Amino acid sequence: MDFISKITVVPKIPEKISGLKELSENMWWTWNYKAQALFENIDKELWESTQRNPVTFLKRVEQKKLNKAAEDSKFNELYQEVMKGFSDYMNENSNTWFRKTHSSFKEGEIAYFCMEYGLHESFPMYSGGLGILAGDHLKSASDLGIPLIAVGLLYQKGYFIQKLNSEGWQESIYLDYDFSDFPIIPAKDSNGDEIYVDIDLLGKKVFAKVWQLKVGRVNLYLLDTNLMQNDPEDREITSTLYGGDIEMRIKQEILIGIGGVKAVRKLGYNPSVWHMNEGHAAFLGLERIRELVQEHGLTFQEAIETVRAGNVFTTHTPVPAGNDVFSISLIDKYFGDFWPKLGASRQDFLNLGLEKQQSTEELFSMTILALKLSGRSNAVSRLHGEVSRKLWNHVWPGIEWLEVPINYVTNGVHIDTWLNPKLQESLKEYLGADWMSKIDDPELWEKIDNIPDHELWETHQQLKKELIEYIRKSIKAQRSRHGETVEQLEEVNQIGDEKALTIGFARRFATYKRADLIFSDEERLKKILNDPDKPVQLIFAGKAHPADKPGQELIKKIYEYSRKPEFQNKVIILENYDMDMARHLVSGVDIWLNNPRRPREASGTSGQKAGMNGAINFSVLDGWWVEGYNGKNGWAIGDNRDYEDLKLQDKIDSVSIYNQLEKQIVPLYYEKEESNVSKEWVSKMKESIKSVTSFFNTSRMLKEYTQKLYMPALEQHIRFSNDDFKLAKEFAGWVKLLKENWDSIKIHVKLDQDLTGVKNAEEEIGVQAEIYLPGIGPDSILPEVVFARLKDGKIANIRRYDMKLIKEVQKDTYLYSVKFKIEDRGEYGINVRVTPNNPLMPHKNYLMGLVKYPQ
Repeated sequence: MDFISKITVVPKIPEKISGLKELSENMWWTWNYKAQALFENIDKELWESTQRNPVTFLKRVEQKKLNKAAEDSKFNELYQEVMKGFSDYMNENSNTWFRKTHSSFKEGEIAYFCMEYGLHESFPMYSGGLGILAGDHLKSASDLGIPLIAVGLLYQKGYFIQKLNSEGWQESIYLDYDFSDFPIIPAKDSNGDEIYVDIDLLGKKVFAKVWQLKVGRVNLYLLDTNLMQNDPEDREITSTLYGGDIEMRIKQEILIGIGGVKAVRKLGYNPSVWHMNEGHAAFLGLERIRELVQEHGLTFQEAIETVRAGNVFTTHTPVPAGNDVFSISLIDKYFGDFWPKLGASRQDFLNLGLEKQQSTEELFSMTILALKLSGRSNAVSRLHGEVSRKLWNHVWPGIEWLEVPINYVTNGVHIDTWLNPKLQESLKEYLGADWMSKIDDPELWEKIDNIPDHELWETHQQLKKELIEYIRKSIKAQRSRHGETVEQLEEVNQIGDEKALTIGFARRFATYKRADLIFSDEERLKKILNDPDKPVQLIFAGKAHPADKPGQELIKKIYEYSRKPEFQNKVIILENYDMDMARHLVSGVDIWLNNPRRPREASGTSGQKAGMNGAINFSVLDGWWVEGYNGKNGWAIGDNRDYEDLKLQDKIDSVSIYNQLEKQIVPLYYEKEESNVSKEWVSKMKESIKSVTSFFNTSRMLKEYTQKLYMPALEQHIRFSNDDFKLAKEFAGWVKLLKENWDSIKIHVKLDQDLTGVKNAEEEIGVQAEIYLPGIGPDSILPEVVFARLKDGKIANIRRYDMKLIKEVQKDTYLYSVKFKIEDRGEYGINVRVTPNNPLMPHKNYLMGLVKYPQ
């Protein structure tokens, strides 16, 4: 039949529950399980089939079910509770942590830039840990009332859906998403007009639409180039996350960096702090320099100092290969018309990111660009801080890696997102209804011991049962797709044992994470898994990047193990690891296995999610676990050594895994009393919940970012921006003067005594130095004695002793002196050096490369 017209009919939300629409348009519901329950209670099957997406849900739910919910007294009671909670949360006058702590704050926002955001599985703009951390960052910023806005890209096809074929090979499926199914709206300016920005790419303008997503109190703005006014190739820029070739990558990073700054300006914001979460967004510093040069008349160097004042950079990658670099020819191609706008020469521009390779090839590093354009930089765990200082030591020539000014803020996770609702209810009962507002109080966590052992055990057993049901459903769908028979599909119901010790391994399948390490000795593993009295099962999940062939081969290898008769139903691998699966795994497994090749795990957060849910970590001492492990809350694989012989490392770590499983972990789990509860196991569960939840959360993390990085950067930004950038101009002029005269500095050292041979501890040493300072003057330098403790010929730690100005010996030559005591035995090295000194520097090694030693 022909129709004169077609219409789409959507349900009408009854007035009594009309707030559901507003609720669906703010991601706050993703960390409020009662808000989620509202939608689930209307139609549980539809809620699951829409991937728990309230926007899609409200378009597809039957009218009669909405009407029924509106008339249901219990539903209305829950609805009123949720809507009041949402209203109170969003109240502009809420007495948040930030408002209480920084009541005098009146300056611009913190602008947070990241390539991906993992807020919920129904909004698939993330690939893994970086994105999920960014999502948790926004949620806690919202909870704490931190004045933060966020910028990213809106990908038409998101990240890939993973399917495993019948041979175990990963297949990457990209879906074309309908943005009307997402809780996003076009961003608008003060006149109510939709906002578009443009960037220059290869002599033409590429346009991007700006979308807005509400994440509690925080606004996330996402750029989208899939517009009719763009050429087909430019529409593809925001097609897929981490897709395409190296030219697609530089286009995406130009878009988020330069286009992102333009979007922030058009939105009417004037941030004081700009936070680059990983180096992908480092081009934002270049756009900010251009603004200052072209719109405020600053010189290139003055603009750099102004930009550095308010920039913060977080590095997440502990290996050189994980940091984006571009060829110089590619930089020339895309930025040849840009550096003249900065008032910079080509070489001055390239020097901002130049990375010299051992092959003598020069590349442009986004991490180096971010480091050079940020006044404050941080790694994401204590060990990662050490690794990063070593990795990027060459950016600060003249100082030791111990002195490199890369701080650290250890990652955490968002408690309300990752702590299972059943456990949240337990904590409310035994810690108090307001426990979330007291997580910084050490005494609060002692109350965990008040939870009866059998209750915590039973709660976890229920969560494990839910995990097994989830696993069976997932594998049945996978095998059905493979065309297996009804009889074969029935066998899926035998997969997973609710009573077996369950070990989970779920993360990105990069080779350094060693997913197959536990299979190093198949015979030994077979005995562990198949003990009829003490059964053990392994659950694996994770994606490999479509271009990572070794990672995909690892997935296939695990799949093949899972199909072997001796491992059947004992080794399970799930497809399409996402946030939904992660929530089931971290709350349902007994052990969370993590065995990366130390020290290549920057932080890792999946173990934190598992730990707060009562799962017990069994991990290499890498990333966050170096700080998290206390001897009572889990087990350590191997020790804290780093290895040059990788095969030896694999051997030692795999033997450690087997030994502890056989002698400690499996026996402890099955050491049950008459109540069928293992008291010692529950004791470890409680210690895990205490130690992990109390510290490794994003509330603590955001407070640290605010106090260590955001507020100092904000103060520096204000100082440098006030009075028409007066201090920035003075500081840049001072830096220019230093650089012009630095090579002329000469240091002549005089020792009070012979420092060769053996000295006694607590003996006093006197050092004098005559320092020639042409054109600089003594106020601009800091002379110091460097006293370094040596271990195996390498510097183990450094003590610095500031030298005091005694007198001017002759024109431009000054005498300095210091005395200090040798505090302890050992082998030491001693030297004198000069570094810049200015109260406007946020730290002593702020000016890279300006260090002078005696010649």
